Amino acid sequence: MNTMNTTDTTIPLVHASLGEQELAAVAEVFASGWPAGQGPRGKALESLLAARYHAGGAVAVSNCGAALHLAMLALGVKPGDEVIVADYTFPAPAHAVRYVGATPVFADVRADTGTVDPQAVLDLIGPRTVGVIAVDTVGLPADYAPLRETAARHGLFLVEDAACAVGATYRGQEAGALAEVACLSFHGRKGASSGEGGALIATDPAIAADARLRSSFGIGSIFDQAQIVGLPIPEFTEIGYNFKLSDIAAAILQVQIGRIDELLKRRSAVAQRYAELLADEDLLTLPHVPEDRTHAWQSYMVTLDESVDRAALATDLRAQGIGCGHGTWATHLQPVFAGGQTCPVSADLFRRNLAIPMHAELGADQVERVADVLRTALRTHARPA
Repeated sequence: MNTMNTTDTTIPLVHASLGEQELAAVAEVFASGWPAGQGPRGKALESLLAARYHAGGAVAVSNCGAALHLAMLALGVKPGDEVIVADYTFPAPAHAVRYVGATPVFADVRADTGTVDPQAVLDLIGPRTVGVIAVDTVGLPADYAPLRETAARHGLFLVEDAACAVGATYRGQEAGALAEVACLSFHGRKGASSGEGGALIATDPAIAADARLRSSFGIGSIFDQAQIVGLPIPEFTEIGYNFKLSDIAAAILQVQIGRIDELLKRRSAVAQRYAELLADEDLLTLPHVPEDRTHAWQSYMVTLDESVDRAALATDLRAQGIGCGHGTWATHLQPVFAGGQTCPVSADLFRRNLAIPMHAELGADQVERVADVLRTALRTHARPA
C-alpha cells in the first residue's frame, strides 16, 4: 500500500510502510482485551522470529537498545571487562556496554562498506576483552566469517547488531542469524516496523530465557501466570527491566515480517535506480555492496568528495524539499565516549557521508527528482579545484 502522494514536492528521508493490514491486526488486539506486553501476540511473534532465524529462542522487546543491554547481561559482561564495538554506527552498542559498567573499545571500519574492519578487531584484543559487537551498517552485513574465526580463536562472544539489516544476507545466510546473539530493531525507519520495537535472537535457548526474564522486571510473563487457576504471586528472582513489547506492536510486526520480501524488493529497486542515475557523478561515491552479501537499504548513503561543503549542500537540498541526513556516527568522537581512541576511517565517513531519501514508498519520479536536485546542488557547493 503506497501511502505517499507522489505529486508532493516534499520527499522525506524516511517513511514507514504501514497500512490496512497492520490496522486490522491492531483491531484484533483491541478486541482480545490484552494490549500489554508478553501476551499471545508477543508469543506468536517470538515463535515467528525463532523460526525465521533458526534460533534457540527469540525475545520481543521495546527497542534494539534494550536488546543490546539484555545481551550484555545475559552474556555476563561485568565492570572491568572490555567489549570491542564497531565505531561507525548509532552509538547504541557502546551505550549497552556502558550500561553494565564495562568499557567499549572502538574498532575502525572498512572505507568501502563502513562495516567493522576484522583486522582492526583483531588488533584491539587484550587481556580484558570478552567479546565483540559487530554492526550491519545501515543495512549491510559485516564480515562475519573472519569475525567468527577471531571470536572462536580468542574465546570471545560475538553479537550481531542487525538493527538496520532485516532482510539482508551474508553468504546466503540472513542477517539476524550471523552470530550467537543478534539484536534487531523495528523502529519507524527500518525495513519491518512497528514504530518502536526490537528483538533479541539467540542460538542458545538459555540466553533467550535470561533475556526474557530480565525484560519483565525479573518476574516473567504476567499473562502466563494469569492462566494459572488460583492466585499465583510472582516472585522477583532477578533485577530486571521494563523492556516488554506491547501486543499491539507485536501484532503489527507479524504483518510487517510477512511483508519483508515485498518491501525490500521496493527498496532495492530504489537503490538500483539511484545507482543508475548517479553512476557517472564524480563528486560522490556510491554505496559498495560486496558480492557475498545483500543490503537491506535502511539508508542510502553516498560519500561526498572532499571539495563538497556538506552542510551547505544539505541546507540546499532541504530548502528544495529533499530530505537528507548525515548518515550515522563516529562513536569515538561523541563527547560521552571521548577517551583518546582514533578511528580515522570512521571519522572520515562521519564527515563526508550523506543519506538521501530511501524507503519503500518512493516513486520513480521522486527518485529521479532527488538525483537531479542532488547533481545540481553538488556543483553549487563544491569548492573549485
